[in-house]
Amino acid sequence: MSAIVVAIDGPSGSGKSSTAKAIATRANWSYLDTGALYRAATWVALENNVSEGWEIIAAIKKMPINSSTDPKEPKIFAGDIDLTAKIRGVRVTENVSRISQIPELRSYLVDMQQLIISQSENGIVVEGRDIGTVVAPNADLKVFLYADLQARAVRRAAEEDEEVRTPDVAQSLDIRDRADTTRAISPLRPAEDALELDSTQLDLKEVVEVIWEWLTRKNLLGLPKVAVIGRPNVGKSTLVNRIIGRREAIVEDTPGVTRDRVKYEAEWNGRRFILIDTGGWEVAPEGISEKITAGSEAAIAEADLVLFVIDSQVGALEEDSSLVSLLRRAKKKVIVAANKVDGINEELAAHELWNLGFGEPRFVSALHGRGSGDLLDYLVKELPEIGSEQRDDGFRRIALVGRPNVGKSSLLNILAGESRVLVDDAAGTTRDPVDELIEIGGSTWRFIDTAGIRKRARQDSGTDYYASLRTATALERAEVAVVVLDASVPLTEQDLRIVSMVEEAGRGLVIVMNKWDLVDEERQLQLDKELERNLERYPWAQRVNISAKTGWHRDRLAPALRTAISSWEKRIPTSKLNSFLGALIAATPPPVRSGKQPKIRFATQAAISPPKFVVFASEFVETAYRRFIERRLREEFGFPGTPVEVVVKVKERD
Repeated sequence: MSAIVVAIDGPSGSGKSSTAKAIATRANWSYLDTGALYRAATWVALENNVSEGWEIIAAIKKMPINSSTDPKEPKIFAGDIDLTAKIRGVRVTENVSRISQIPELRSYLVDMQQLIISQSENGIVVEGRDIGTVVAPNADLKVFLYADLQARAVRRAAEEDEEVRTPDVAQSLDIRDRADTTRAISPLRPAEDALELDSTQLDLKEVVEVIWEWLTRKNLLGLPKVAVIGRPNVGKSTLVNRIIGRREAIVEDTPGVTRDRVKYEAEWNGRRFILIDTGGWEVAPEGISEKITAGSEAAIAEADLVLFVIDSQVGALEEDSSLVSLLRRAKKKVIVAANKVDGINEELAAHELWNLGFGEPRFVSALHGRGSGDLLDYLVKELPEIGSEQRDDGFRRIALVGRPNVGKSSLLNILAGESRVLVDDAAGTTRDPVDELIEIGGSTWRFIDTAGIRKRARQDSGTDYYASLRTATALERAEVAVVVLDASVPLTEQDLRIVSMVEEAGRGLVIVMNKWDLVDEERQLQLDKELERNLERYPWAQRVNISAKTGWHRDRLAPALRTAISSWEKRIPTSKLNSFLGALIAATPPPVRSGKQPKIRFATQAAISPPKFVVFASEFVETAYRRFIERRLREEFGFPGTPVEVVVKVKERD
């Protein structure tokens, strides 16, 4: 996932540097002072007595400019020379505007800035001029910070050499402002989508709070992540359900029900965070347990805080010592949750968990709720202000659905280019929906890998029943469903039911025929007949043949997803719709019913996502004619990859 980019533009002395460093420090992001790069280039040009663009670039290559991105100690070098203080002198200040306008140098430095931005991991605050318009036009937040001339002169004088007086700085800034706003190459101006902030009457803290609020409103601040870790069957998923306030995580008496690491968003006292529910950690795992344990270790690595759950009625076992060692090596904040503490006796016994060395154990009964509020109060107090998990990121949501063992998780892993979720020969390895951000076809998508939907999932069937419910929830969250079918075996009634579920949910549909590497010519002929016979109701569905094992044709999935989403959100202008409908009715009027000829008065598109059309008529219109309208709508306007609903309302003449 690409890092968050915050661009702060504005005239000299408006407070960009101090503000950007404060924001970057608070968010634990990188920081880039682009103005310092231009000043460093100016210093190099003056030091080498060169003025042509190519000459300055050649001099820079001999003395490479290197900018530190640490907001707490921003430094800039030319070769081995520390220029951090030198570039603030009068000599550089008087020449930087002239030299920074040299086209070749400007282009060279913009490329340098964009490279630095692209190399940031979590986020970066970039400040200077032309950031939002030239350097980072796709920044997640653009701020244009300005102040009146006198206020900027006072701030700039504090940064310059001691002998520089404020009136001289004010005059210099005034000249520079006029040059900046009238220059031919990229004049200083706010980006069209920039938020403007006048800092004249605001101190640094107030400016930072305003921008922080903007970051919060745009959902750009990462949520802290809490990994829930422990041995099998200590009550991790029960505690997760208690914290999130709903029954999401699968809970059974059988150890090892949770297999993949699953993320849920939680909130307590206004603090939002991500819970990562993990499978039980084992000292010497074998088979599928080995992969589950590896997933738990990955959750620890990505978490900002670890909630170490122990069954207080059993206590810390000898095998827990390996997990304790792992947590210490990870150097993460650890909270010990002594679970199943239902009374004073269990509480007294649980005090021995002090010996683990992670501080005071927190007593809780996940099943009955005892102590859960106190645990959460302490947890949110220990959370960092922000974390690396983005919330409401705006990525398109794709649900992977299908029967067990058709290759959904394998498909997700091959798309990601790495092992993201558990894959095993045993059917039903995935139990909970698993969210993953994956970049394919030049875009980032949020894929939701779901449990395989079995033929029967009765309420008394435990795990499968709740997994089926969560798959239905995943469909509700998604915009497009990718139904994965096993092309190497005949289609089943369950396959058809899953496709029908997607249509009933009103989601875009892409059918992936997986395991194509196992399909020979004879099977292809059989498959074509099966699809024609069984999926005749869904001729509009996008279809992609893929081999998740080899990656064959995986590049064809992104175009199919884009087509489905485009159709899913498509809107037809009312005038165009009624022009089409008028011509259709004139050529093929609706059939007479009970001696009356229905009159189609007009139509409108009532909704998108998926498209819904309402046709107003004088009489009831036969279902077959409604399907005829839908079919012709598709022929005229397309809508590949999405269900379309046509509703007829009887409207008597006024």
